[in-house]
Amino acid sequence: MEKGFLNKVEKNAALFHCNYGDLLYLLDVKVDKHLFLALSQYWNSAYSCFTFGKVDLVPMVEEYTTLLCCPWIQADKTYSRATNVL
Repeated sequence: MEKGFLNKVEKNAALFHCNYGDLLYLLDVKVDKHLFLALSQYWNSAYSCFTFGKVDLVPMVEEYTTLLCCPWIQADKTYSRATNVL
């Protein structure tokens, strides 16, 4: 009975990871409250970016993982190359 239960747990964990990725690991992230408060003052919710004067900054996924101290989260890297459009 225990083996059947553990198999179901492992299948559910794999299904969760397949559907939601590394979302579960974000529950273990320690947040620096002072940094969060400082950054929240510059967050522009209308444009979903940080605004410093006349400069808008949008963090990339790699920067979010660094700020959250989550090196185990791997973002799918998208590479593009220029194409000639006639």
